[in-house]
Amino acid sequence: MSLGTKVRLARLFSHPSGNLFGGAVDHFVGYGDVRKGGLADLPGALARVMVGKPDYVSIQPGTARHLWAQYAGKASLVIQAGCFTPDDRISELIATPEDAVRAGADALAVAIPVRGATEGKYIRWLTDSVNAAARYGMPVVAHIYPRDFTDGAKIVFTPDEIAYAARIGYESGVDVIKIGYTGDFESFRETVRTCPVPVVIAGGPKTDTLLGALQQTADAIRAGARGAVVGRNLWGHGDPEKAAIAFRGVIHDGLSAQDALAKAGA
Repeated sequence: MSLGTKVRLARLFSHPSGNLFGGAVDHFVGYGDVRKGGLADLPGALARVMVGKPDYVSIQPGTARHLWAQYAGKASLVIQAGCFTPDDRISELIATPEDAVRAGADALAVAIPVRGATEGKYIRWLTDSVNAAARYGMPVVAHIYPRDFTDGAKIVFTPDEIAYAARIGYESGVDVIKIGYTGDFESFRETVRTCPVPVVIAGGPKTDTLLGALQQTADAIRAGARGAVVGRNLWGHGDPEKAAIAFRGVIHDGLSAQDALAKAGA
């Protein structure tokens, strides 16, 4: 690992807890109706996330170009290169490590789905990005989503598939792996234990309550995860600032879900 990669990774995990609290505002084409929901106002969604003082934010290169300058220095910037829908209707790699360097980013994120007939192409996205990033000392954060095609194309979080996603990540040479939490503590702990690079969890589908999302995060951290990158459960919450305080309490202060919620007054 080059010095540049080590320095940038240290920025991502700079909190004294050694964990990472990230905000994801990078859903793009997979989000659906852009007139509804928490991302209908994209500048507003980013502003709401930044009020929560995340350690890093992942966004698309175009979003960074238009919106990030005012937040420079307030969190690490991570450029999202992957652009896909689970059914492969859209499947493009939209940014390179060089793009991330020009944007002043601390990492390149590459979101990929796995399983299905097109899996090989996505793994190539990841390995090509890792090889190109090495030239710049740019860490690669893999966001890996297993699919099931039994009834359409769906993202799944079963223990076997999440373990497979983690394996794809570290065998492709990435520096950080973002995967969903399985909901099964023992299986997730084993997946994290056998993974030689830091694992953070995806915020996942919006939960019915903030407490439920916090509990998943607390369980994942007890299992060895190094933090969480949260989207819908942050900008989709009625009070993102309180939600962020609660997530920081779990991720950085080691609070239980209940204590973190009480601390946030949510």
